Amino acid sequence: MKIYNTMSKKKEEFVPLEEGKVKMYVCGPTVYNFIHIGNARPMIVFDTVRRYFEYKGYDVNFVSNFTDVDDKIIKKALEEGVSADEISRRYIAECRKDMDAMNIKPATKNPLATEEICGMVDMIQTLIDKGYAYEKNGTVYYRTRKFKDYGKLSHKNLDDLQSGGRTLLVTGEDEKEDPLDFVLWKPKKEGEPAWKSPWSEGRPGWHIECSEMSKKYLGEQIDIHAGGEDLIFPHHENEIAQSEAANGKEFARYWMHNGFLNIDNRKMSKSLGNFFTVREISEKYDLQILRFFMLSAHYRSPLNFSAELMEAAKSSLERILTAAENLKFLAGNAATGEMTDEERELYGKSQEYVDSFERAMDDDFNTADALAAVFDLVKYINTTADGTRSKEYLDSLHDRLYQLTDVLGIIIDRQEEILDDEIEEMIEKRQAARKERNFALADQIRDELLAKGIILEDTREGVKWKKA
Repeated sequence: MKIYNTMSKKKEEFVPLEEGKVKMYVCGPTVYNFIHIGNARPMIVFDTVRRYFEYKGYDVNFVSNFTDVDDKIIKKALEEGVSADEISRRYIAECRKDMDAMNIKPATKNPLATEEICGMVDMIQTLIDKGYAYEKNGTVYYRTRKFKDYGKLSHKNLDDLQSGGRTLLVTGEDEKEDPLDFVLWKPKKEGEPAWKSPWSEGRPGWHIECSEMSKKYLGEQIDIHAGGEDLIFPHHENEIAQSEAANGKEFARYWMHNGFLNIDNRKMSKSLGNFFTVREISEKYDLQILRFFMLSAHYRSPLNFSAELMEAAKSSLERILTAAENLKFLAGNAATGEMTDEERELYGKSQEYVDSFERAMDDDFNTADALAAVFDLVKYINTTADGTRSKEYLDSLHDRLYQLTDVLGIIIDRQEEILDDEIEEMIEKRQAARKERNFALADQIRDELLAKGIILEDTREGVKWKKA
């Protein structure tokens, strides 16, 4: 299995620190609002990476944090007149709902920054003791130049950064020994949440949070650290500087970063009016379609989101779901149980699609090519499965399709639709209105249901419905 390592800028053979185990840390969202589709890409990508490792038999310790103390959270709390804790807990709960709808497996651990402050204070003190950090008026800074390898991940040169006027923090510039030093701890401002420390009552800088949480739940050295490519600099660069200075050893063996997501070929931003939350997308599409769409390109490639591409993803996913549904229908009506010799041979031939799938995933998790292998299997299923086949053959093909799609987090067995009580009641009222020949009311109820995404069809057998 080969992984493209951002550090070396090349694909490297994956060799775990401990045989049969993978320690993986993925930077999670800052929880001040509903997650947007840019947040969704690393969630889906690295969930799929985790699933493939597990498919290959690895025991994966998968840690992904929630940043629940941050300027944006505090700003939102002040706007609403509530505590920062209330904002972060609300949006963690909403984030979990969206992740569940995207079929993201629960992490081994989702640490919260606010619950790990003591460990961060200890790590900062270690950096001070080792001469990598210093305190000025309650703020603690990291001596960037003291860490000789600074820039090794982002491939940036410190002198170039300085000449370009690049600074890593916006406050207290005059207090720094060097403009490139960044903050590890900052004193509180009026109305902000704060914790006690030897230097001031305040809160940690963003970068130290991940260094400490990764160390606590995975150890001083990990196999894979991952996130969006926007985190390479300065966040991941600073994490390396902190962790390696404090722990005295290489932080992560492999660094994985997904490419940017654009909307209609433009960068997503609220000012352009092309900013979409996952929740907004879920009102138009099943989030399995979003997941399929995200996996249709290689994770390191830039990905363009558009209504047309989502419709194409919907149609493509439907082909897979229809094949699975057809197999279950045929198996339920199969006349014979066990495979014939001919069927065993046919089933054996389907292994080539599994091999193609694994080759794609072994090559830096190329989900686009892995999906191509799934479609080849679907085509094979459609040409070899019919009403004359045995139940064992049909079930075995279904299991094979399930095995591959499950790695991608795609659910192929359609869930039975269950209407909530309100909608059932509306359908009954409409039926009653029709019997009373009150067609104006019946049409009004039909329109209301359509607004809720429910399409009614009046047939000889009665009313049938489907989601729009």
